[in-house]
Amino acid sequence: MSQDPASSILIDPRSDQKVERPRMWRVLLHNDDYTTQEFVVWILEAVFRKPRAEAVEVMLHVHLSGIGVAGIYTHDVAETKLRKTRQMAEEQEFPLLVTMEPEAGPEHE
Repeated sequence: MSQDPASSILIDPRSDQKVERPRMWRVLLHNDDYTTQEFVVWILEAVFRKPRAEAVEVMLHVHLSGIGVAGIYTHDVAETKLRKTRQMAEEQEFPLLVTMEPEAGPEHE
């Protein structure tokens, strides 16, 4: 007994629905007078996977401006990177402040 292959095709009625991109979050590093520049560069390389030159550039921006963006991610990824950074700073006894905020965009204003 053979079955008509066309009769077994499933149509998803939701396929016409628009899929929205997830809201993105900025992970921010804040300058302080105790956390070493070398540690910040290491965090940017190890946690945020920045190449050395970019890590140094971000670290200098944080140092000179007081705050800098370590990366932009979905909420869960940003939160994971934030926790990992806090844990590593605490282990090294640095008071590095790491925060996250929603990325502004036309769909979220």
